[in-house]
Amino acid sequence: MSCSSLSRRAQSGGAIGRISALGLLLMGAAAQAAPMTDWPRIQSAVVADPALEARVQKIIAGMSLAQKIGQMTQPEIKFITPAEVGRYYIGSVLNGGGSWPGNNKQATAADWLALAEAYHAASMASGAATPIPVIWGTDAVHGHGNVRGATLFPHNIGLGAAGDAALVEEIAAATAKAVRATGIQWVFAPTLAVAQDARWGRTYESFSADPQVVARLGVAAVRGLQGNLKDDATVVATAKHFIGDGSTEFGRDQGQSKISRADMIKVHGQGYYATIGAGVQTVMASFHSWTDVKAGIDHGKMHGSHKLLTEVLKQKIGFDGFVVSDWNGIGQVPGCSDASCAQAINAGIDMVMVPEDWRAFIANTSAQVERGEVPLARIDDAVTRILRVKLRAGLFDKSPAQGAWAGKAEAMQARELARRAVRQSLVLLKNNQASLPLAQGKRILVVGKNADNLANQAGGWSLTWQGTDNQNQDFPVSQSILAGIREKAAEVRFSVDAQGVDVRGYDAVIAVLGETPYAEGVGDIAPSSSLRHSSRYPEDLAVLRRVSGQGVPVTTVFIAGRTLYTHDLLNLSDAFVMAWLPGSEGGGVADLLFKSAQGSVSHDFNAKLPFAWPAAACVSANSKPLFKPGYGLSYAEPGRVAALSEAGGRVACDASNELLVFRQSGQNAYQLQVASPSNAWPSRGLGADLNAVLEVPSEQPAVRVSSVQINTQQDAKRLAWTGPAKLHIWSAQKANLLAYRDAALVFDLVQERAPELPVGLTMECGSGCAGTLNLNPVLTGLPLAKRQTLKIPLACFAAQGADLSRVDVPFSLAADAPFTAAIANIRVVAGAAREADAIACKQFTAVAQP
Repeated sequence: MSCSSLSRRAQSGGAIGRISALGLLLMGAAAQAAPMTDWPRIQSAVVADPALEARVQKIIAGMSLAQKIGQMTQPEIKFITPAEVGRYYIGSVLNGGGSWPGNNKQATAADWLALAEAYHAASMASGAATPIPVIWGTDAVHGHGNVRGATLFPHNIGLGAAGDAALVEEIAAATAKAVRATGIQWVFAPTLAVAQDARWGRTYESFSADPQVVARLGVAAVRGLQGNLKDDATVVATAKHFIGDGSTEFGRDQGQSKISRADMIKVHGQGYYATIGAGVQTVMASFHSWTDVKAGIDHGKMHGSHKLLTEVLKQKIGFDGFVVSDWNGIGQVPGCSDASCAQAINAGIDMVMVPEDWRAFIANTSAQVERGEVPLARIDDAVTRILRVKLRAGLFDKSPAQGAWAGKAEAMQARELARRAVRQSLVLLKNNQASLPLAQGKRILVVGKNADNLANQAGGWSLTWQGTDNQNQDFPVSQSILAGIREKAAEVRFSVDAQGVDVRGYDAVIAVLGETPYAEGVGDIAPSSSLRHSSRYPEDLAVLRRVSGQGVPVTTVFIAGRTLYTHDLLNLSDAFVMAWLPGSEGGGVADLLFKSAQGSVSHDFNAKLPFAWPAAACVSANSKPLFKPGYGLSYAEPGRVAALSEAGGRVACDASNELLVFRQSGQNAYQLQVASPSNAWPSRGLGADLNAVLEVPSEQPAVRVSSVQINTQQDAKRLAWTGPAKLHIWSAQKANLLAYRDAALVFDLVQERAPELPVGLTMECGSGCAGTLNLNPVLTGLPLAKRQTLKIPLACFAAQGADLSRVDVPFSLAADAPFTAAIANIRVVAGAAREADAIACKQFTAVAQP
């Protein structure tokens, strides 16, 4: 559907101030000259249908309260059966990242379709007067990323670098077809964040720092996903996360935006005006909160803001689809829980993503309606919007299995499109001495951890939520960057670390370096940590030092989800290519690095930076860019990058606003950190980076930390000790744990390698106050690679000196190499000390912390 067709479909006689999708995009330059002063009224390309509206009202008239609240409820597939979908009249289900049918990562398109068909059949056999089909939602943010064998495209940041709306629309359409092949009808995309701070772990989900680019590419994504909303290769799209999620202070995920109303309207609203004009049918609320600093108004959490969700989005802008909450997002509204939040529903949340506690949510919401805390009219409005979208999308017309692409694995693949997208997204930052392109037939040395690692190449939201816990074999229809290079070069040698390699025996070196996968929250870089890549990944600097300066040209291909401080890496590279997170088709990288077999340039670099490239390691209001947005060299338009000063690289950034990242009950109550005995280097928060490492003055960190899955949604931290270090959770406020009778410290653990040295678990209560237990007698008796739930009575810590009335560090685990374990779901549970599987205190011995 073209922009012109969208314009023709829009009603011509709307009220003054109504803007079509096309009109909004055309007014970009004028809007910058004369900024909007209020939220605009938008005319959707999907116009109201009186007959459809009458059908909606007829259905609602025959529904009970239980049926209505069921329609507003969205559980996760691991926590609800098809039979329960029918029994509770459930309106939607979702699969989280790393959740698959039968918890089988190898599930095929047919397996996914079978579950979708079972949910659909159950919803249509619910016994309601008019059965309402369930709608399944998924995070297909760069292809159908949760499904094995589906093509993965570059993440949005790379598509923003390409800047090609037609390409984005084509990718979105291919994604929609792949999603429908698995029987799913709803996609939680596109992300419309205008990211402002590279420390945010979701920066790669943003197209650009330019709101007009976000609006233009967002419209293209909606057109590609939704099409006419009726075809077998279209899905319902979602504009997310409303509103301003890319504007939080310090780039904190789920943090606080401190910007003016004018900035929210003219910068962070642009993507929503455009996509609502294009007809997007759902909007997802954001986790974060907003304080209008100019007016002094605290709007609080978006999930609880009637002002923003109802008055602004629905009434002023005119959005007539439905608003869905984010994962347990209602639980972050003050006074609410994951299973109960009248304020969020009254604010304008229509469908509630309540993955696990959905039964309690249904019961609580029913009681709130009966007590008058939630008006029945608000329930009816929510269900009206949900039914409107389901009817528009043709869900009543056929089951998932009746679609033309249902169950077809080939529909999930668009490899040539993905390879072309990679070629269009790469940015050439440096190419001194015309080091690129390389001639075919040369001897090439390839180094670096990301050369032959499809998980790192794909990034977050790939098979799992964080993109971790994946191996190359999990991506069967893919090509690594190394494999693409082997297609071009006559002789290729690969060495991850370049140890013991004589570089002079090769014509060129290609170093494929960069970040490892992460997603929201755990991908944040804390304010006390810098943007210096080499501080977080010292192995990249080490390998580059081994191959540089030996008379052989070195090209660095950098895999990352954001722009970073890389002066040292740039200085050691003759050419430097920013590849972003290219997805499953690494051959697109080699297409640009090499000439054709005939010696000509087959493909040139055309992409430009969508975000500034930092010239300083620490972020500040006065930061100057090394490369401005829009920068990018090419073979046709070359340039030279002079040697860069590295004097400001290893610095300590301002930690006055350290991030609190360990959350309990939706509140930022605790901070999770790792630390080493070195006095020269401080503890660092695990909110920094998914694979955070200690910034110790060594190439080898004391412990490596990554996110893995023990129970759900990559809920665990995996720690691999290579030296003495500890993991600890602390709070600025002391807790009185004596209030929990017969309580135990409870956590889930999967031990991969048993310890050989003492492992101390400590509960601290201020300076000089602590109780430490030696876990070795317990750990040595546990099987490897099997989940265990450990229950340690608090009395054990008290017996070793802990004052349970004033605990500020409830969990501090100190160990030394070798020891590897994953830990999840750390909590204090009243009564757990009395349970039969609680560990007796006599099994522990006191131990001094390493």
